[in-house]
Amino acid sequence: MKRFFSIFFIMSILTTSFAVPTYANEKDDSITKQGQQQMINVAHRGASAHAPENTMAAFQKGVDMKSDYIEIDVQMTKDGELVVIHDTTVDRTTNGTGPVGDLTLEEIRRLDAGSWFSEEFTGEKIPAFEEVLDAFRGKVGILIELKSPELYPGIEEQVAEALKERNMNLPNNEKIIIQSFNHDSMKRSKAFLQAIPHGVLAGMSWSDVTDEQLAAFATYADYFNPNQNIVTPDLIDRVHAVDMQIMPYTSRSQEQADRLFHLGVDGIITDYPEHVYDHPVKKGA
Repeated sequence: MKRFFSIFFIMSILTTSFAVPTYANEKDDSITKQGQQQMINVAHRGASAHAPENTMAAFQKGVDMKSDYIEIDVQMTKDGELVVIHDTTVDRTTNGTGPVGDLTLEEIRRLDAGSWFSEEFTGEKIPAFEEVLDAFRGKVGILIELKSPELYPGIEEQVAEALKERNMNLPNNEKIIIQSFNHDSMKRSKAFLQAIPHGVLAGMSWSDVTDEQLAAFATYADYFNPNQNIVTPDLIDRVHAVDMQIMPYTSRSQEQADRLFHLGVDGIITDYPEHVYDHPVKKGA
């Protein structure tokens, strides 16, 4: 009996000694979960896994799937109109051919931008930029990517004017973010839209981005949005250290979304909004 109580006493000490570290970990996990529940859910080119990318159907699907933002790609036609399409040619996502910049708005609007994805979407059109703004302002945030702006001189000012005409350039009015891989374009855009958050997109070549480069981005950008494959805990910490947020692209599986949740990014750009919205932590489960 004496031996039994001795063993019990030792076990009690061991259990107590491990109680504090366990509590600390649970507290840290709680803080992490609070951030994850605020994860920004961005529907990449709309809910592009479920509807043809950069169409009104894809954008509406993104809204229906409770995305916080829809991401759209903006380019310019031959006659100087802004349209929403990813590639610099219409070949992949329509029944037409040729560069976007060689076609007029009327010619582009004749194209079928849906049947390549599914017969269900036959007849979907390439939308005009202003059409998207008018349809979705106030319903969902809009992450505007200026696609290959070096091909379209003046596109930054034209986008700014479209936003200003709708009072969408004012802080806390509409949820608008502008981003591009062309960082000089973002400097120009920020000069026109100083109250609008801007982001710099970063491909694999930016895997060794320095603190000095991040600090330089932070002088005109609010987001550093990299390829998800270069995201590490250290990169996230360094982005946050210069008061920028980080929203990697493009998550296309639940495993990829789960990894980004675990790393603690600020938002996820994804073809599958349900991977973010239905995540147990995001839902507070």
